[in-house]
This record gives sequence, C-alpha cells and structure tokens, in this order.
Amino acid sequence: MFDAKGTIVTTVLATILGSWALTGCTGQPEPARPSPTVYAHPAADENSVAVPVPAGGTAAALTRPLTQAGWFCAQARSNADGRALWCRIAHRDESDTVHPQVAQFLLDRDGRLAWAWFPPPEDGTYQQGEPPRVVDAAAPALAAIWPGAGDRARQEIDDFAHDLGEPAVRRSDDLPRAAWRDEHADYGFSGLDGLLVTARDASVRRWPFGAEHYATTMSSAVDDLLAGGYDCFYPPQESCTRVRSNGYFRVTLRQDQIVSAQFGIGSRIESGRQRHALAEEFPHGLTFLSEAVRRPVTERIEQSRRSGTSFAGIVAGTIVVIDASRGAVDGDDLVAYLDIQIGAPLAAALPV
Repeated sequence: MFDAKGTIVTTVLATILGSWALTGCTGQPEPARPSPTVYAHPAADENSVAVPVPAGGTAAALTRPLTQAGWFCAQARSNADGRALWCRIAHRDESDTVHPQVAQFLLDRDGRLAWAWFPPPEDGTYQQGEPPRVVDAAAPALAAIWPGAGDRARQEIDDFAHDLGEPAVRRSDDLPRAAWRDEHADYGFSGLDGLLVTARDASVRRWPFGAEHYATTMSSAVDDLLAGGYDCFYPPQESCTRVRSNGYFRVTLRQDQIVSAQFGIGSRIESGRQRHALAEEFPHGLTFLSEAVRRPVTERIEQSRRSGTSFAGIVAGTIVVIDASRGAVDGDDLVAYLDIQIGAPLAAALPV
C-alpha cells in the first residue's frame, strides 16, 4: 500500500474505487474519487481515540437510522480537517455464518458530510432480484440529511438490481454500474463496490489516519505472533495463519503502524472454567495493542469467550467487535469460536 517513503501509492485508492472511473454513458456524471494524497500528509492533530457518535448535528442524523436498525456506529478517528465515522452490522445466514456490512462517513471540520461509502456486505454481490442491502442502509442515512437523496438512491439502485441484463451505465470492461447527481452530491453504484457518495459543497483535504492510541506496529508484534504458532511473513504479507487451530491474524496498516487487526480464537468452557487459554495463541498477551488499552480490551474479549456472546462497542477508546459462534452448550459448558476485530480501517481502504 505504501512506497519506500511510506506515502500512499497512487494505485491504492484508484484500485479500491477504480470502478468509478468510467461511466460509458454520455452526460452521466463521474463521481469524484478521493485523491491518493488524502493520507499522504504529516500528522494534523491526529486523534485515534474512538468515541460515540457526537449527539446532534449531521453525524447523529446520518447514523441514527442505522443504529435504530441494529448497527454499531462510532467516531473512529479525527484530525484538524475532519472526522471519520465507522458503522457495522453482522448479518447471519441460516448456517449462523456472519456476513459483515459496514458504512463509512467522512465529515469536514464544520461537521458537514464530505464523503460516504456503503460497500456491499462481505461475500455479497448483486444478483437479479436479490434484496438490496446497500440501499437499505444508504437511503435512510442520506434522507436524514439531504431531502430527496434517499428516495433517489433507492430508485436508482432498485432499477440497477432489477435490470442487470441491460444496465444503463457500463464500464469499458462491461461491469454494470450506475451514476447520478443531485444538488447535494455525486453518486456511483456497482454490485462490486456498493455506493460511493461525494458531497458537492464540502471536502476534507487531509483525511484522519491515527491509530497510535490503541495499536502498536506490525514489526514489533510479529515475533510474538511467531511465538504463538502463527506463520507470518512480514514484510510484506499482512496476514498470518495458525494451522494447528485453523486460526488467522490479519491487519491493515499505514506504513508499519497497525490500523486494524482481525483474528479468530476458540473458547472451551468446562465446569465453568476456560480450558483454551488465550496464551496458546498469544503467549505474551495482545502485544499488538498499546499498553494503554491492552488490559481492558483483553478483559472484554475474555468476557465474550466465557459467555460465548458477541459484542460491538468502544472499550478504553478502542473499537472492539466480536462475532461469536456457539457450538455445544451444556449447563456451564460451552464451545465457541470468536472472530474479533480491533480498530477500524482507514476510510476508503480495503478491507473495510
């Protein structure tokens, strides 16, 4: 993601949002994409302490329809120019498999929406007749701040979902997509990327990138991961595997700084006691977390491991998401597997 000096390479955001580049339809607007320079700046009063979405104003209005529908939302980070909001919900299918869906918002220093992204749910693509989950999130959020924007988005995306055979707007490689504009923003949608929104009267020059409050660096954490049985080849790989427990550990980075971390771990409670110690995977503790948050975050994870329950919230200024899948339960005994995420990735970065 970064060149030798740690600045973002031009292809990063172009790859992430590249499907917005061509409309293939005369007269249709091209949704503006973030410049690759939005993260290539010195620290600008970066603050990586996660906080609840501020009450009142645009941020609260945007996220209220989502939280009322069961989403978790938080302000993930901020700086002198703006603040980034991150929302997530866990969809479960009939086999209890979790398919996460997120929404990202970037507000300027005056609290106005400058940019938003509603990616499809993980493993989700738009097929003809499939329920349009992206618009179910985007329409009420946009309608809360821009009159008419939600209805227009729903109409455009519903038309897209039902008319994939003859899309009105195509890329040069025939990926179906749609684009439109109103007095508030430029919009672009595809089944692969979801909905991208770029406001017309607000912008953020330097996007927030802080993560130091809750995370350390990958280079400082990799030896402890190796000691826990993970196979890690960093650099350059940002994903580690643990064959003996079918485990994984993966991160998003800015240079060497960990921005978000995801890992899976099992739990086995017998006679009310934990028989699968966290130290099996992390013999020195969660050393990829800063000392300021390591203990409270670990305690929150252990609480979910004991109960076999999920969690999404802020712990010691840190976003913590736990998706628990419970197996056999017999009195005080249970078996569970937990997929855990610490921190939120940078806006417009993959994975979301």
